[in-house]
Amino acid sequence: MSIKNSFVILLISIVFFSCESDYKFKLETPNKLKINKVLDISLTDKNNNPIESVQFSIDNKKIESTSDFSTTLDISDYKLGRHTVSALVFYGDKTKKITNTVFFLADAEPVVYDYKIINEYPHDINAYTQGLEIHNDFLYESTGQYGASSLRKVELKTGKVVQKIDLDKQYFGEGMTRFGDEIIFLTWRKGIGLVYDFETFEQKGTFKYQNSLEGWGLTNNGEKLLKSEGTERIWFLNPETKAEESFIEAYTSKRKVERLNELEYIDGKIYANIYQQNSILIVDAVTGKVDGIANLNGLRDKVTQHAKLDVLNGIAYDKSTKKLYVTGKNWDKLFEIELVKRQ
Repeated sequence: MSIKNSFVILLISIVFFSCESDYKFKLETPNKLKINKVLDISLTDKNNNPIESVQFSIDNKKIESTSDFSTTLDISDYKLGRHTVSALVFYGDKTKKITNTVFFLADAEPVVYDYKIINEYPHDINAYTQGLEIHNDFLYESTGQYGASSLRKVELKTGKVVQKIDLDKQYFGEGMTRFGDEIIFLTWRKGIGLVYDFETFEQKGTFKYQNSLEGWGLTNNGEKLLKSEGTERIWFLNPETKAEESFIEAYTSKRKVERLNELEYIDGKIYANIYQQNSILIVDAVTGKVDGIANLNGLRDKVTQHAKLDVLNGIAYDKSTKKLYVTGKNWDKLFEIELVKRQ
């Protein structure tokens, strides 16, 4: 190649690079936005270079533009949490994709509830409670700790364990739920769930977690399994395949709420223990909005105080009687409570 040709190629490259670098696109969106607001999106070039067109999207779904380089979006029906807004820019014979992250927040503060104790029942002080449900006046309970994890059937009024199996010592038991003729039981860090026959407690199989980080709490809404992983996310699983199909994220009007633990589904809401806090979140099962928070401080003081006493964990709701039950890790009492809106 001649020196002259090399110089021409170098000059073209410099010109091309200069033209390319002249474009400095800026995608403008808010960082956080309450869902009762309208999301404004716009694209500009800081150097005022010509742009042919822009295609805006949210979570890879196209948005109709209200003008050439800007648009608005009603987000009132969107789930809360992280969303990705993108702009595919067409300029010259080139395209470029630019993205921003926007967090959708609740439009109101959660309602605060206190509690009233209706009844107290005995509970095994050695049960490190992880999951709790009630069916036909029997509690079904999963317990944790390596070497002490178990699945139990317990008489409500006496606390007597009438049926029990112990997990293999390699497993740290977590949340559980009944779905049809199965009990689905999570383990903590093994990435494996266990499936048992509801009547016999005979193990029927296992399944692997997919995208969720760990096994924490588990419930169901009659159609899907709902699983927490210790973050703000609640996953929805196919009850047949156990595949994780979608998720919501728990958010207030200010921030996400993490460490969601034991779960119970009640009339379209997810009641969730927050690990190491004596409170229950009430989360909208469609959007992730934290509608309420129940302050259960004081319950822990009403049980026998001992070295292994731990936090509130365990929520069971009887659909037939509309009664709500709670307990904690190594508590010797189970409480029937009523939530009362704080005045």
